[in-house]
Amino acid sequence: MASSTAENYPPLISLAVHEFRTPVSVVSGYLRMLQRDPDLNERQRKMIDEAERSCARLASMVSELSDIGKIDSGAMTLARQQVDLFALLSEVAEHVQEGKDREVRLVVRGTEDGASIVGDAHRLRNALDAILRTILRETAGPRTIVAERRLERSAGTTSAVIIVAADESVSAAYEARPGVFDEKRGGLGLVLPLARRVFAGHGGTVWSAAEPEALARGSIVVRIPVTEPHC
Repeated sequence: MASSTAENYPPLISLAVHEFRTPVSVVSGYLRMLQRDPDLNERQRKMIDEAERSCARLASMVSELSDIGKIDSGAMTLARQQVDLFALLSEVAEHVQEGKDREVRLVVRGTEDGASIVGDAHRLRNALDAILRTILRETAGPRTIVAERRLERSAGTTSAVIIVAADESVSAAYEARPGVFDEKRGGLGLVLPLARRVFAGHGGTVWSAAEPEALARGSIVVRIPVTEPHC
């Protein structure tokens, strides 16, 4: 029975995506038409704008669900291009705004180079964005969150490591016993399950500390092997 369920999982996701996509597109189209109506009063316009934002989020979740189904079924091919993972992290961090209203500050520090991999820059960017937003949303301010970049060498392999945690917890998060990565956190829908799959698709792993609970919820560690470019 378990085998049958696993085999039917990707087709079921594909069917769900197909069934959701059409009504979401129709509702979104009508909402955009209503937004252009000059006779709307302020209350009506506010309600329609909120409905349109919610519809856009639903459309994004359908797209994320589609990507998860494609990855799980092996139907998605990740792009293969030279990517500087640490530089990409810095670019993403510049545009993450969560936490500013709570005086939660994001700082990127650590090694600046040596994290060149062959991979999908677009999907890695989205995955890193999901990781940063998750921790910032879960953090009560005022506080400083650090995204620390390290190169880790072990058994002849070099890996790029990114530790996202409160400033005082970075070392503890890195040294703690790795725990199972909790995908049901941060109020970000399907982006964390998708992020984990993207990292795995690049030979990487993502986890939180196994204990204590406070540290596990407040930190995320990503490790991806560095790949030398082919000449």
